[in-house]
Amino acid sequence: MVLNGRQGFLKALMPKLYFEDISVGLTWYVGEYLVEADEIISFAKVWDPYPFHVDVALADKSVFGGLTASSCHTVAICTRLFHRLENPPVILAMLGKDRLRFPNTVRPNDRLTYQSECVEVRKSSSKKNRGIINVRDGLLNQRKEAVLTQEVSLLIAGKS
Repeated sequence: MVLNGRQGFLKALMPKLYFEDISVGLTWYVGEYLVEADEIISFAKVWDPYPFHVDVALADKSVFGGLTASSCHTVAICTRLFHRLENPPVILAMLGKDRLRFPNTVRPNDRLTYQSECVEVRKSSSKKNRGIINVRDGLLNQRKEAVLTQEVSLLIAGKS
């Protein structure tokens, strides 16, 4: 990891959560991320070039009735916000994502926030210095509408 300036220095000092520090019910919250039309279009041109992501006029005529962010873009924003956590878990690996849903579209000028709750904790049966947590997380827009929901299984380092 490259750390730049004061922000990088402070991030390096922030406490990290090890498996032993995490319990069911622990919640994380990070806000907010402003989604701009130019970003929606530029991301989609590279990764998901459907007309309703890259062309405002065609998007207006689509089933969405306007420009929308790609689901891939929405997942990327969720990941970016996760990396802003002040007390992140020490993740060794993501083991899987389940029940990924996009109940509402992301529109230009939406302000997204990340929320997560630990719903399961279990020790590794093969390695004593780690464990697995399952979190239910996602993104909300400024109207508190879910735009992404998912369940994620993570392998977390232990303290020893």
